[in-house]
Amino acid sequence: MTERKLFGTDGIRGKANIHPMTCEIALALGRAVTHYFQTKLPRNKRPVIIVGKDTRLSCYMLEQAFSAGVCSQGGHVILTGPLPTPGVAFVTVSMRAEAGIMISASHNSFADNGIKIFDGNGYKLPDSVELELEEMILNSNLIPKPAGSELGNTKRLDEVIGRYIVQVKSAFPNDYDLEGMRIVLDCANGAGYKVAPMIFRELGAEVITMSVEPDGQNINHECGSLHPDKCQEQVLKYRADIGICLDGDADRIILVNREGEVIDGDQLIGMFAKLLLDQKVLKKNDEVVGTVMSNLGLEHYIRSLGLNFKRTQVGDRYIIESMRDSGGILGGEPSGHVIFRNNSTTGDGILAALKALECMKYYKKTLKELTSSVQLFPQVIKNIKVKNKLPFENVPNIQKVLSAVHEKLGDKGRVLLRYSGTETLARVMVEAEDSNLVEELSNKLVDVIRKELA
Repeated sequence: MTERKLFGTDGIRGKANIHPMTCEIALALGRAVTHYFQTKLPRNKRPVIIVGKDTRLSCYMLEQAFSAGVCSQGGHVILTGPLPTPGVAFVTVSMRAEAGIMISASHNSFADNGIKIFDGNGYKLPDSVELELEEMILNSNLIPKPAGSELGNTKRLDEVIGRYIVQVKSAFPNDYDLEGMRIVLDCANGAGYKVAPMIFRELGAEVITMSVEPDGQNINHECGSLHPDKCQEQVLKYRADIGICLDGDADRIILVNREGEVIDGDQLIGMFAKLLLDQKVLKKNDEVVGTVMSNLGLEHYIRSLGLNFKRTQVGDRYIIESMRDSGGILGGEPSGHVIFRNNSTTGDGILAALKALECMKYYKKTLKELTSSVQLFPQVIKNIKVKNKLPFENVPNIQKVLSAVHEKLGDKGRVLLRYSGTETLARVMVEAEDSNLVEELSNKLVDVIRKELA
């Protein structure tokens, strides 16, 4: 496949106001998206594009620039304001729009931003379509230029939060409520800062909120899913039943049990697989989808339940593509992206948290009791800042060390080298039954990568 110049594993992402996250690219993308979906419609129908965002300062300029591109191409823009990524996907389907756009850099700092694109069914676009959009962005002459009455317009959608609240709450069984439960909720000063507390409170929980005062620059700053330590402290302080940490666009979670311990995302997926199996939503030999980063312990646990386990490349959209192909209904990543395809077309942190609470109600057990049966292998993931992303197979010294690591592990562990799709980072993952061996081998790989590429 042709190498993509703008799109990474999750849309376009980078430093705001620096290529490719500039107003010029956003405007060109608005034109390209509108033209692409226009070609799929009857001649007299204009594309409707939903545009949502998180709470970053740069969202204002990118929202306006993208919308200008849509309008200049004759499309209609509907602005949602700050809304979780899964909310944008849902509203796109609910409004029968042709596409939905989320302006967010997810868990990155406020200085970054990004643009994710959903089709009219609420699914992220495949690589082939992103390549078509890139071609149009980089060569504006490929797109006709409407004029006069053919230009589009923009309007804001009122009560959009209410739509999303109803949709998410519908996934929580009517037989249960959250009365008597105490929840610590860290919203990362991001897109879920308003809607998430409302959902848990409406279901009856006592909610102790954290990071719900976004100022444009504090999104993900020492809070949220990347920094659960403060949530851990509050869970212990208030003797809460659970701690919930969202990321900047609220499409993933990190959970904290009542003992103040962070729960691994792979353990959550194992817990959810057992719930769906016991509820007969999943059947024996059905498929659960993870990624190349998923822990071997999860794979062993899933197979012990009589289910199959499949790995994809990193990125929730690749998980969803695989699930759509196989008919799977559960998938996720260790980072806390969990996809319940019967309820959502993308990862949804609030939904996943509700499903965890449903597990606690269904089994009448604590989160620690529920996740302890998913025994994970010791695993280390290390990030190395690199100057360029040379293919690892083209660097002989890296291949030499990698070969020695594989030989040492045999069939008792795994090693994976990959580059971040959104940052100039090389990622080293090693897992095995022996934690000392994991540390030793990961250090060898980090040393050679730093020497060759940093």
